[in-house]
Amino acid sequence: MTQTDHRSLTVPDGLAGERVDAAMARMFGVSRTRAADLIAAGLVQLDGAEVGKSDRVLPGAVLDVTIPSLVDPLEVVPEIVEGIGIIHDDDAIVVIDKPVGVAVHPSPGWSGPTVVGHLAGAGFRIATSGASERQGIVQRLDVGTSGVMVIAKSEHAYSVLKNAFRNRTVDKTYHALVQGHPDPLEGTVDAPIGRHPKADYKFAVMADGRASVTHYNTLEAHRFASLLEVHLETGRTHQIRVHMAALKHPCVGDLTYGADPTLARRVGLERQWLHAVRLGFEHPETGEHVSYASTYPDDLAHALEVIRDAT
Repeated sequence: MTQTDHRSLTVPDGLAGERVDAAMARMFGVSRTRAADLIAAGLVQLDGAEVGKSDRVLPGAVLDVTIPSLVDPLEVVPEIVEGIGIIHDDDAIVVIDKPVGVAVHPSPGWSGPTVVGHLAGAGFRIATSGASERQGIVQRLDVGTSGVMVIAKSEHAYSVLKNAFRNRTVDKTYHALVQGHPDPLEGTVDAPIGRHPKADYKFAVMADGRASVTHYNTLEAHRFASLLEVHLETGRTHQIRVHMAALKHPCVGDLTYGADPTLARRVGLERQWLHAVRLGFEHPETGEHVSYASTYPDDLAHALEVIRDAT
């Protein structure tokens, strides 16, 4: 949370005639650049009036400054996040059911809840490998995607799982409700993905992108949409969403990637219909193959029922 510091000081005789930004730097212990930024933001007043950074100060004048604290966007804030379920927990790993609206770890521009913040708040000790805000994180799910994911608790588990994801030996299974009916009903999308050339928050199939492979199989075909089971060979950001949009069958509700807003409203969705249903891998300590599953959350279950009932 951003906090502010309000301070008022009287300009001493020794700073008579100095520029406001220089006087602020001396009086409040901030840099000239920071002082100039605060002045430009309208957070500085001299005798009750806003000033410019090159204005001069007179002795006895009162300098009022509001200084917002600089919050580190990557700081992990321990907090219990409602809706995160613990599917499995042992000394090596913790497997969670991530709800929609929760990021995996802090990042610039995101001020909402995170998985790592919840685990810290709940008292879980997580592997220290990786950047501080991503400790123990060996995979990610989008903020708008729900479902099962694993976090490493020990250094050894982190190393083993990181390699397993890198070597594509992890079984990552998703269910996606997509518009229309993919043709063929079962297939593979092998198309490189890179940042969208015109919108840096999106991704797209790009000739110079990173190799990306998605396998899909139709489970149910309905009038307006099809329920697919999707297996990821690679794990690019937004991979399923981008590949389905490239097939002209975007995930229902995924307005970012071209979904029909009317259909989204009809089924009551405010995010893409995409859920990580199963995750299978060799346990990093025992070597035994383990598999964990997550059921559809209420919003996705409701939307699917609306689609099934549509005639």
